[in-house]
Amino acid sequence: MKETAKKEVEYYMNLPYTVEIIKYPDGGFFARIKELEGCMTEADTIEEAYEMIEDARRVWLETALEEGIEIPLPESMREGKYSGRILLRLPRSLHRKLAESARREGISLNSYIVSLLAEKNTERNTLKKLSFSS
Repeated sequence: MKETAKKEVEYYMNLPYTVEIIKYPDGGFFARIKELEGCMTEADTIEEAYEMIEDARRVWLETALEEGIEIPLPESMREGKYSGRILLRLPRSLHRKLAESARREGISLNSYIVSLLAEKNTERNTLKKLSFSS
């Protein structure tokens, strides 16, 4: 592999690709890089899954560069995908409760809803990670 290609592989290896790991009910793990179609592996332990998916990512990237296949950027780096704006419809009673809670906290309704969503999302992701390690 040429030195230029090695540098390109290292560039892509340092990007924040989405690693998904799924625990099989009967033991073992399935791992994949979400943005790199076909980049996947299986392992007996979660530690092995993380190691093996990194090896699989490197091989996938090397092959893509050799074959001239376009390498997608991680979702988090794709421009224009998320504007930061959503239209949300909710029951009037919930709207009122949220607005009253925001007022008590001394912040805008928007800020209050964003903080609730961020807290719940962090909680859910933490619980998922904990369930993989058990």
